[in-house]
Amino acid sequence: MALKVGMVGMHGIGHSHAPVYKEDPLAELVAICDEVKERADKGAEQYGCKAYYSLDDMLDNEELDIVDVTTGGLENGSWHYEPAMVAMEAGKHVLVEKPLSSEIEEAREMVALATDMDVYLGCNLNHYFTPPAERAKQYQEEGKLGELVFCLCKMGFQGGHVDNYQAPGSRKVKDFPWFHMKAFMSHPLSVMRYFCGEATHVQAFMNRPGFRRSAGDPLLSTCSIHLRYANDCVGYLLSQRGDTSYGLGGWWSVEVGGTKGTFCIENCIEKVSFWPAPDGRGPGQPAILPPDSPGAPQVFESGTYDFGLTFRNRIHAFLEDVSNGVPKHELRASGRDALAVLELTFAAMESYLNGGALVQPNPLPVLPVKPEDLLD
Repeated sequence: MALKVGMVGMHGIGHSHAPVYKEDPLAELVAICDEVKERADKGAEQYGCKAYYSLDDMLDNEELDIVDVTTGGLENGSWHYEPAMVAMEAGKHVLVEKPLSSEIEEAREMVALATDMDVYLGCNLNHYFTPPAERAKQYQEEGKLGELVFCLCKMGFQGGHVDNYQAPGSRKVKDFPWFHMKAFMSHPLSVMRYFCGEATHVQAFMNRPGFRRSAGDPLLSTCSIHLRYANDCVGYLLSQRGDTSYGLGGWWSVEVGGTKGTFCIENCIEKVSFWPAPDGRGPGQPAILPPDSPGAPQVFESGTYDFGLTFRNRIHAFLEDVSNGVPKHELRASGRDALAVLELTFAAMESYLNGGALVQPNPLPVLPVKPEDLLD
């Protein structure tokens, strides 16, 4: 039976979620809620469901299984906490856009309430729900990487110097130096965590180029973050918001290297290349090796450049996990996962404020594993 879904927020990202529910056989989109009546009415007409202007009214009048929170707010996340908490208190499973919240204490409360209410709390960490990421994970699980050594991530927005640049005037961005950190960093940090596990130490430096300074824009738009993981792998993240242009992989590339091999995913959904380590027959020079020879790179191309498919893949995974009743600790891209990367984000902010000091992120809550989850 399809899961009945109600959405909160019908502006911007909501129009990336709603079509997925309309097309997915595991879901039935029955209601849309937005405090702006025109948005709710237009969305309800567009997607063939009922409009509400208050979350309480939607919860009182609809038998929902899932509430999808696609509101935004200041720093793109200040309006996530309240609707998510109300929905979970009503016993509903919740999917929240990233970041889980703009405030770390709110995010911790959201994860704690999901455990207390025994509901699923997921987050739209959609960047690793792709065929290239699946293939890269397969390399890793098959032991083709060996012991992890490093992770290099470049993820951000292509750009560069802008003549007559003007600082953003939007209230959700203006005068918020941490906007890029809070609104975006959940994505690259979640991808790095997906492959490398938990980070134990964080060091960060941040800046902004002259064209932003001259315009009075306080945004810390160029972020350099160094991480150490529990498995002793080291990671480096360079993320920026239109300050420059990247080379390899365009706006998105993640390279993970181990003692037996290295992969690099380019442009998120586009392709992944794998280079096996030299096997002792000579120095590794994969660039000059014939394609079918030992040690030559393996290239897997997804056949698409459509980033929008990541929403379909990620939301379907949430619907699948809820439908199958997976143990809460096995939920993919869970609220706890989103909290983990938000803890890293705030640790990086603390490091920057202390001149690049080494910071240990706040420990995560213990995984809520039930006895029945451990039965074969």
